[in-house]
Amino acid sequence: MFEFAGAFEPLVNLVFLGATAFIAVNGIRYRDEEGKSDFVRLLFGCIAAVFFFLVLLKDVLGVVQF
Repeated sequence: MFEFAGAFEPLVNLVFLGATAFIAVNGIRYRDEEGKSDFVRLLFGCIAAVFFFLVLLKDVLGVVQF
């Protein structure tokens, strides 16, 4: 996914995985004072989770190809 990085592609993949994992976990687990979840945070958390698994399975592990 990050072919432009050249030799640093594995490092860029790991940084991307860390950032998207952080966004996904915080977005999906967020609750306000009343215990309700926010739709926008859930949406962006799920989008981040999809990109996390896309990069993990395709670029890092090489399990799937598109």
